Amino acid sequence: MYLYLMRHANAGMPRENPALDAKRSLIKEGKEQCVLMARLLSALKIQVDVIVSSPLKRALQTAQFVGTELGYDAKVEISPALGMDADYADFQKLVAKYADREGVLMVGHNPNLFQFLGKLVTGNGGAAIRMRKGSVARIAVDRHPPLLQWLIDPRMARSIYASVQKSSRPKTSRK
Repeated sequence: MYLYLMRHANAGMPRENPALDAKRSLIKEGKEQCVLMARLLSALKIQVDVIVSSPLKRALQTAQFVGTELGYDAKVEISPALGMDADYADFQKLVAKYADREGVLMVGHNPNLFQFLGKLVTGNGGAAIRMRKGSVARIAVDRHPPLLQWLIDPRMARSIYASVQKSSRPKTSRK
């Protein structure tokens, strides 16, 4: 199984009131990050069988935007195991629930998402792997220990697209 962990895209400044913060929506830049990352996943021929999101609005919106761009037809599933208060044991149960799937995209939050990623690939939590907003990590879960194959953030994706666009222009000869 390939597990794709994605941090929600940009939703602006956090709010002090937890109830209001939970309802925070993606801003324009966040929506652009979703489209960019989904196009990159599509270009990499990534197939997802299921998309699971944190219950918070910004994560759910990220999951829905990315799912739409990937052509995902099913409903995005919601799990508190990806929420702000989730712990690693709940996350492990969630991963085990989908162990029979080939590709699973899970959308959550920092700091727990990068802590889950660190524990997953090291087994002991000795690594903290930074995930910027909109980042996606691919983990081969069927390996022991699971293997982090790549981690791409929107900045890197923009730079990749820019370099490809420059080099793919047709060359004209000056004879």
